[in-house]
Amino acid sequence: MGEAAARAQVTQGALNAIFNDQDRLQREFPVPIFQCVQIKALGSQGEGVPERFRIVLSDIQNFVQSMLATQANHIVHDGKLKKGSFVRLKSYQANAVKGKRILIILDLDVIEHLGELEKLGEPVALTVKEEPEDVKPANTTIGGNGFYGSKPQQPAQERALPSRTGPTSSAGHASIYPIEGLSPYANKWTIKARITNKSDIRTWHKTNSEGKLFSVNLLDETGEIKATAFNDQVDALYEILQEGSVYYISSPCRVQLAKKQFSNLANDYEMTFERDTLIEKAEDQENVPQVRYNFTTIGDLQNVDKDSTIDVIGVLKEVAEINQIISKSTQKPYDKRELTLVDNTGYSVRLTIWGKTATSFEANPESIVAFKGAKVSDFNGRSLSLLSSGSMNIDPDIPEAHKLKGWYDSQGRTDTFASHSNMAGAGSAGGRPDQTRTLAQVREENLGMGEAPDYFQAKATIVYIKQENFSYPACLNDDCNKKVTDMGDGTWRCEKCDQSHPKPEHRYIMSLNVNDHTGQLWLSCFDDVGRMVMGMSADQLMEIKENDQQALEKVFEEANCKTLTFKCRAKMDTFQDQVKVRYQVTGASPINIHAETQRLTELIKSYNID
Repeated sequence: MGEAAARAQVTQGALNAIFNDQDRLQREFPVPIFQCVQIKALGSQGEGVPERFRIVLSDIQNFVQSMLATQANHIVHDGKLKKGSFVRLKSYQANAVKGKRILIILDLDVIEHLGELEKLGEPVALTVKEEPEDVKPANTTIGGNGFYGSKPQQPAQERALPSRTGPTSSAGHASIYPIEGLSPYANKWTIKARITNKSDIRTWHKTNSEGKLFSVNLLDETGEIKATAFNDQVDALYEILQEGSVYYISSPCRVQLAKKQFSNLANDYEMTFERDTLIEKAEDQENVPQVRYNFTTIGDLQNVDKDSTIDVIGVLKEVAEINQIISKSTQKPYDKRELTLVDNTGYSVRLTIWGKTATSFEANPESIVAFKGAKVSDFNGRSLSLLSSGSMNIDPDIPEAHKLKGWYDSQGRTDTFASHSNMAGAGSAGGRPDQTRTLAQVREENLGMGEAPDYFQAKATIVYIKQENFSYPACLNDDCNKKVTDMGDGTWRCEKCDQSHPKPEHRYIMSLNVNDHTGQLWLSCFDDVGRMVMGMSADQLMEIKENDQQALEKVFEEANCKTLTFKCRAKMDTFQDQVKVRYQVTGASPINIHAETQRLTELIKSYNID
């Protein structure tokens, strides 16, 4: 098909109607057709978490940045959606975020007979209309800086816009919204979801407040999301919501950015039940998935970052006795039990379970056990701990369990297994095979501008170190490192540990400007990298600062011009309503001359120079 035929198919003006004229949209563009003029894979946020694709859609007059819901990833994986393709949107959600127009694409068809063409016309970004005064600004994890047609803009307010969903329906509920599409900008929605995990009621007591809460994990065909009830809603809902059952849940129900430290789900948002949230048990309990796993093999744990949350399945090799530990912060006792798992990668790992799960554990050795929501630790190389929001399933009826059982019965029972203990010195990057980039490539490839962080390593030279606020006073307790407050009476107080110390331990928190032959970059680094760069501890440097300003300047001068290999994490960050990419150093090392020579030799060979 030629350009003229494709141009005739595109619904020109539809993008403006989606965001600015709903009446015209329903009247003229019930199923809009656009050209895909760019596709960018954002990568995965962690092991087992599906990758995301950002695309740019054009209606010839305008273009808009869009995010492809993971349930629609197959259209890229199957090779159907390509740059230049033409698509028919069947289900989508429209948002206005910080002055940018964004579409969340839930379902679409590629019009394959139109083929792929170069960009039609010269589309421009949609004009941002003035927002209502009563709309409050909010944050979003969808960053567009540096992507197609995006320019830095002044902070703008955000508003929720209507969404269009396909004809998914159930009795009494005309339109069921997918969990994948939920965001703070969606309104008037109903989801149909199964509760895969329900926590105990937890209480808190602080100087200025006290209360109680519980949470549930909700699952449908498109994704998972955590929902929490507080205080009065705990009394109203705890007995109603039962693990394993399916419910219709309808707004009003607050959707906000997820607190990742308290959740094991791959969702950037979480829900809070409100007084008027509507909840109804579904008569049809079958057509919703039971549980969704994204398994990481035990052998692949060395490529997973410390503190990541994963799902794992293995053969139960050993079961230890119950132990009890005393929490340093609360002084309360906790029951724990250590399990040893193995799988067909030839590795074993120790996994700790806690509380009631530990005391009631009755699985026999050689059972197949699946865990959802286990936290990765670098203790003894790699070990796992089941989170309170996690779950365990013994001998699950899933293909992965049957495969492991067959392997173990045929050969695994007599195999020997390696551990990850040799990973202890691999650093905070956890053995991740980071790609080497020049500083110019880091910017050109828009690393860190997606929802998931990007990792890279670069060889660069330090040219400037900020001398202001190069450290902070930290708690002396092991595994705390929180900032302490000078009480003015010779003591320093840690609110987290509820303790006072006679002095703090200063820890580095530094900003470095580094250069290579292609450009410059600002990097943030913490205590371990700061010690390597400065050649001394932050306590020692603080003592010099307090006693000899000239000596302090000399120390910083000597630290400059060091060339190191930096392992970095790039991630969008919001500070004072400004969104930018933050480059955090996760590890640094002197240049390995032998390895660098080999790398450069291979690079030269790749140019095929005779």
